[in-house]
Amino acid sequence: MKKGPDNASGGNGGSDPVILATAGYDHTIRFWQAHSGICHRTVQHPDSQVNALQITPDKQLIAAAGYQHIRMYDINSNNPNPVINYDGITKNVTGVGFHEDGRWMFTGGEDNSARIWDLRSRNLQCQRIFQVNAPVNCVCLHPNQGELFVGDQSGAIHIWDLKTDHNEQLIPEPDAAVQSISIDPEGTYMAAVNNKGNCYVWNLTGGRGDEQTQLHPKTKIQAHKRYVLKCLFSPDSTLLATTSADTTVRIWKTADFSLYTELKENTQRWVWDCAFSGDSQYMITASSDNMARLWNVETAQVKREYGGHQKAVISLAFRDDVE
Repeated sequence: MKKGPDNASGGNGGSDPVILATAGYDHTIRFWQAHSGICHRTVQHPDSQVNALQITPDKQLIAAAGYQHIRMYDINSNNPNPVINYDGITKNVTGVGFHEDGRWMFTGGEDNSARIWDLRSRNLQCQRIFQVNAPVNCVCLHPNQGELFVGDQSGAIHIWDLKTDHNEQLIPEPDAAVQSISIDPEGTYMAAVNNKGNCYVWNLTGGRGDEQTQLHPKTKIQAHKRYVLKCLFSPDSTLLATTSADTTVRIWKTADFSLYTELKENTQRWVWDCAFSGDSQYMITASSDNMARLWNVETAQVKREYGGHQKAVISLAFRDDVE
């Protein structure tokens, strides 16, 4: 994690290249100095809990997915109010992300849909809807920016080709809700985790030009004994993290998908979310014990704790890439 100047005292924004935000059940979004552990800004999110956070590619805005809406806040000012509101959704929005050049946003939700929102127009209308037969838990965009992978509570993974509107589905394990999907930055692996504690990994081929991505089953890992809540590949594609209701994060080596290390803290409860640093050497986690933590992956040691939330921290967003 590259060290930026520790003088990002709220509204000057541009001075610290590191952005860390956390949110959850206490209806606040907190922005932190990642290195010092100091919270330099708290934004109220009164309408609901925050299910997911994502930073826009230009690092100007942060999207907070909640109940029946997405709110976007300005990262680089002290404006306490959302600058854009996306409404008109029923139920919880469970996932949010962006096209790499910021042209559009994708979301998934418990209204059994994934949605595409055009960010260049300001009419705030959903452009495209992909309907499935069960509440959507997660959405993941392929690095090729053209295929959306949608995981639902029935156990299905839907592959939605955004260019052709063609879709396919696979069910790695019937009646095991798909909690999280991750594709490594090189587009060579996909992982999906479920509420039975299992992690499925596929090799990916194709996905370039007009060619659709093909999935080839690689391995099944019994990752945890309880719910797996999130999976995430590291930026260098060498590691896969799984977070769980068993209070741990496990890190797997993608070379052979053997267990590399376990991140465990005595007071930690369900671990809902995680993010790697840009150099893949550190990880930040969000937990039901109201805390976020910065870990050294190699030593499995906690380097910093971010305390201040009054309830469970279930989402985080982290960017430490220096342009």
